[in-house]
Amino acid sequence: MKKILVIDDEEWLREMVQMALRQRGYEVIEAGDGAAGIDKARKESPDLILCDVNMDKVDGYLTLSSLREQPTTASIPFILMTGLADNAGMRHGMELGADDYLPKPFTIDALYAAVEARLRKVQTVRQEAEKKLADLRDNISLALPHELRTPLNGILAYGEILAQESATIQPQELAEMGHVIYESGKRLERLIENFVIFAQLELMAADSAHVHVLRGKQTENAALVIEEHARKQAELRPNDLQLQLAPITLPMSSDYLGKVVSELVQNAFKFSKAGTPVTVELSETGNVCTLVVGDRGRGFTPEQLNNIGAYMQFDRQKQEQQGLGLGLAIARRLTELHGGGLTIQSEPGQGCRVTIKLPKSIGN
Repeated sequence: MKKILVIDDEEWLREMVQMALRQRGYEVIEAGDGAAGIDKARKESPDLILCDVNMDKVDGYLTLSSLREQPTTASIPFILMTGLADNAGMRHGMELGADDYLPKPFTIDALYAAVEARLRKVQTVRQEAEKKLADLRDNISLALPHELRTPLNGILAYGEILAQESATIQPQELAEMGHVIYESGKRLERLIENFVIFAQLELMAADSAHVHVLRGKQTENAALVIEEHARKQAELRPNDLQLQLAPITLPMSSDYLGKVVSELVQNAFKFSKAGTPVTVELSETGNVCTLVVGDRGRGFTPEQLNNIGAYMQFDRQKQEQQGLGLGLAIARRLTELHGGGLTIQSEPGQGCRVTIKLPKSIGN
């Protein structure tokens, strides 16, 4: 049985809503003001909240804002009830995280429609999240064993040689083995890091409270962060890196921005030959920030572009590809969570151009 919390300072309206919802099979709890409603929401964890806007002391907006700030109540669907449903008020409520408005006076049918539509949406989101997790588990079970074994084989093989033949190994051979062990360890570290980040992002996408917090972060001088991470990926081909970066503020945390840049630039170098340029551009037009990473490598076919996603790799039998294929999927998911979009322009043998567009300000 779904539990619904009704917050309103008019007792007759609470009674009317309670009777109507109980006839529909819902469990209903009540609060006569915003402060009491906040307390009941935290203690009872309702499936949905109906809250009046105009109440003394703690109004509906303050109630909503307070509940959205607490992890335990942040994702509870919240419908504001008001007789003053002007555009400014509705926009303010949506910015605070309201899920819907129910204008007063409303009919019983309108009440049922609003409640049931919101609960259906919650159920749909939950089912989608569960499906994504099931797909994630299936993909991991197929891809992860191979990807873990590849670097581990190098570590174990050379570790065994060092343990058994250390007395006869020449210094140069020792250095080469140490390098292989180190590179294998770094590959394993990146694999685990990407796996954890991707799983976190998939869970985050189903949690509106986390998305709200995520979209509040920004990097003031994004060009410095982008240059640092791009140059790190270009260590073996520093002369091939071409930067054109405007000193702008980007609506993404520096950690996530660095991750996006690292993955895109690493792919650009991985799939292009030495002596060909890898370009990184950052610009701003109006309310949109644009990051572009381009190369002149082997590119993608239209079919491959349509199938790009987590754990998807192409032509592995022709070209070794390290990692789970998560880099591009992570960059795309981070972009989407920040209200933006990632597009790819590519032709086989002509290179690839990945474009990320992020709005400087969006409703959360």
